[in-house]
Amino acid sequence: MPAPTSIDEITSAVLAALREDMGSADIGSDNAAIGDLTTKGDLTTNAVIPAGRKARARMVSRENCIIAGLGVARRVFELLDPKLAVVFMSRDGDRVAPGQVVLEATGDARALLSGERVALNFVQRLSGIATMTRAFVEAAGPSVELLHTRKTTPGLRALEVGAVVAGGGGRHRFGLFDQMLIKENHFALSGASAGETVARARAAAGARVTVGAEAVDFEGAAAAVDAGADYVLLDNYTPQRLASEVPRLREHIARRGRNVKLEASGGITKDNILQFAKTGVDRISVGALTHSARAIDLALDVEAIS
Repeated sequence: MPAPTSIDEITSAVLAALREDMGSADIGSDNAAIGDLTTKGDLTTNAVIPAGRKARARMVSRENCIIAGLGVARRVFELLDPKLAVVFMSRDGDRVAPGQVVLEATGDARALLSGERVALNFVQRLSGIATMTRAFVEAAGPSVELLHTRKTTPGLRALEVGAVVAGGGGRHRFGLFDQMLIKENHFALSGASAGETVARARAAAGARVTVGAEAVDFEGAAAAVDAGADYVLLDNYTPQRLASEVPRLREHIARRGRNVKLEASGGITKDNILQFAKTGVDRISVGALTHSARAIDLALDVEAIS
């Protein structure tokens, strides 16, 4: 499973966003002093805000949500001015209400204005993911684990996975490098039977790498269990079909003396996830958590200070 989001992953994403917004490859490089970054590309702020002016900014939620990404927002302001003081009024994973202040930053006015949109974009996006995740978790109930997928925004997976965790979801494989998951196209192109394909992956993985296998029927799932899969992804099943086949698979797994997780995926919404959870699967993966979450409405209110 992937580790919590690191400061390097946050910094990389933030620098890319600041360079995009301010049109300067120097941001964050040895060619620019960090304290001078606001002079590189924010034409409006640099034209109308006197150098050295101080301000206080408060990030405010305009709706009920699960907040996430506050550490990312802090990194935005730190990179623009390391002297800025940033105080969290909430923590990632907290439920917040309209009008609630979640973060306060005090310091150079130019840095605050230059970082405003980038900071808000991150927190709005990540809070949307956390909010949707929490809604799915609550709808599913405590009997099943909710997982993310790889259907994430390119370059932002670490942050988006962190938002899923803030919302109460669990960590799945992070990428192609940390687990094996044999999917329909792998089976189609492997040139071997389903069982032989899983056995090939199991032999290559050894004992340290998790091996999962997608299955569309009982026979494929049973073959994956027999060949050494650690979990079976039951893809695009209806709840009714899962309710019929999961007990049969549990019996098959028990006869083999193995501990194999059963995962459901495909066609799962907040409205029907409880039906899937009641089938007895161990976990449910939902791509919508990261590819369809709506951004939360937040604002950054600023005031000048002497």
